[in-house]
Amino acid sequence: MKIGRITLSDRASQGIYEDKSGPEIERIITATFEEPSEFIRVLIPDDRDQLRAALIRLCDEEKCPLVLTTGGTGPSKRDITPETTREVLDKELPGFGEVMRYYSYERVRTAVLSRATAGIRGESLIINLPGRPKAVSFCLKLLREAIVEGLEHITGKRPTLFVDPITIPLEKYLPFLKKLRPKPDPRDKITTHKPLN
Repeated sequence: MKIGRITLSDRASQGIYEDKSGPEIERIITATFEEPSEFIRVLIPDDRDQLRAALIRLCDEEKCPLVLTTGGTGPSKRDITPETTREVLDKELPGFGEVMRYYSYERVRTAVLSRATAGIRGESLIINLPGRPKAVSFCLKLLREAIVEGLEHITGKRPTLFVDPITIPLEKYLPFLKKLRPKPDPRDKITTHKPLN
């Protein structure tokens, strides 16, 4: 599957620091889908015209079924990703952003400031992701089933997910489980009688 990934960062695009969120997208996606992925990489500043052109190219020319952006979803003046994304969409899918904000808020209270959205352009699913690598990882894992379902509706093809093993940290839940364990009822004890002589 061909996947477009766009990193929006003024400083990373200038070489001031390394783009770490884009490679994190590739790492998580590679571990998510069984099918091999071909990534089309774009690194641009927080610029509305450049983002619009990149989204249109990845959807219309490169024919990427999935296009992921990272960065530019906050409230600052330079954050233009959500509104620029909406300009190129045929249909908006606000549920993606709502779920990311809801569950991210439980971990980081500033997640309420995110304006990330998602939607459809032609036969491409576009999703705005946060700018930090840890947040990218968390949100992509959170959205994996929705991405698969969305791609099937949009493209008619359903990618296969790797099994996601769930590890239960017993040291965290064991005290809670002990509290749930019912205490033995004294009335349920078996009474034994001494034999009569």
